[in-house]
Amino acid sequence: MNLDPRTQKTLRYVPAARSLILGPTHYAVARISDPASSFALLLTDDILQHIVSMTNLHGRRSIAEWRDMDTEELQAYVGLLILVGVYRSKNESTLSLWSEKLGRSIFRATMSHKRFHQISRTLRFDDKLSRPRRRDDKLAAFRKVLDMWTHRLPMLFSPFSDVCVDEQLVPFRGRCSFKQYMPKKPAKYGIKIWANCDVKSSSAWRLQVYTGQAAGSGPEVNQGMRVVLEMTEGLQGHIITCDNVFTSFALAEELLRRKLALVGTIRPNKPELPPILLQARARAILSSTFAFPKTHTLVSYIPRRGRNVLLLSTKHRSPDVSDEMKRKPVIIKDYNRCKGGVDNLDKVVATGGEQIAGHLPSSTTWLTFLITTPTSCGHQWSHPGSSRNHTGGKRWEKCWRPHTSRREGCSSAAATMVSDLQGAAAGPSLISERKS
Repeated sequence: MNLDPRTQKTLRYVPAARSLILGPTHYAVARISDPASSFALLLTDDILQHIVSMTNLHGRRSIAEWRDMDTEELQAYVGLLILVGVYRSKNESTLSLWSEKLGRSIFRATMSHKRFHQISRTLRFDDKLSRPRRRDDKLAAFRKVLDMWTHRLPMLFSPFSDVCVDEQLVPFRGRCSFKQYMPKKPAKYGIKIWANCDVKSSSAWRLQVYTGQAAGSGPEVNQGMRVVLEMTEGLQGHIITCDNVFTSFALAEELLRRKLALVGTIRPNKPELPPILLQARARAILSSTFAFPKTHTLVSYIPRRGRNVLLLSTKHRSPDVSDEMKRKPVIIKDYNRCKGGVDNLDKVVATGGEQIAGHLPSSTTWLTFLITTPTSCGHQWSHPGSSRNHTGGKRWEKCWRPHTSRREGCSSAAATMVSDLQGAAAGPSLISERKS
């Protein structure tokens, strides 16, 4: 194989022209002004009404004195979950959160502790009695709501030039037929989600829950290639960054045919790799060796003795090395810059009150931030809704405030809060009369 691009005719990657407006779409910009309107775009009236219908159906079947929930109460319930994340209390007992002495008055003002647990027990996303005819779908219990939500993500945000495809592990140790064990992840057990995220904003563009092998089938062949192609379907002119779980020569060639470039680490057992890149024992530390097939660039970098880092790129076509002390190839620097898109989304989701539901509040708040903030690019960790942002709870007030104004039967500080909200809803005259 010729290792010098100057002595061989090669194909250079040229980004395809894109007609889409990058970042928040016109559809989203025209409809979002605050977290509440962003919330309404992702958790639509159709989704809310479906959840309310299924929850009431299950509540009537399982609880003798069930009181039907409405969409306003559901929004209040989700608002409390968001506040749990804002206050960094996701592992705190609900008895503590609702405590008269040690808890927060907003929880007692919104709904009783008994009602919160009642909704938590009965919350459903489908009719359980209809599942037998959908037994082949492991996600039958929440397939409809998941599809309704994920299908809206591309409508609201168009990724910039760099996107990252990676896997997430949503921590979960309960009973689940497709629960995964991933020893290298902090949580180790949970539900695996394939994610395609914009690198600049860490906004999720496409998500897919992994439900394991189909019944009666063997291990999936070329799973990494299949996942990347599905997660990037509809994109054009973008640069895909992924790790060695996904990267292969066949994937790189197929992405080029779709007018997409690939940058990723690659495993040393790939038969297409030239032997010179695998011979690292006699090479100097911080040295780089390049190979240039017709449409790819391969690099082998030795960061320390006994370590060989291999990358494949269809974006880069020259043996450029940085001037820094470690003399890293530009391919590696680009990979390091883009590989954390999904990991940063994990950090955002981890602040949510419920891990599996954390994608929703973090996505809606982040989308609002992108639209309403002029300098909206880059990994802004302390974005609105983050528990490090002291105004996070205030930003989501519209979720729980309408239901709180209807609250009855609470005491002390919670009662004062409810009284203030009821007075505000009734008009200025009642507020002034109560204060006098």
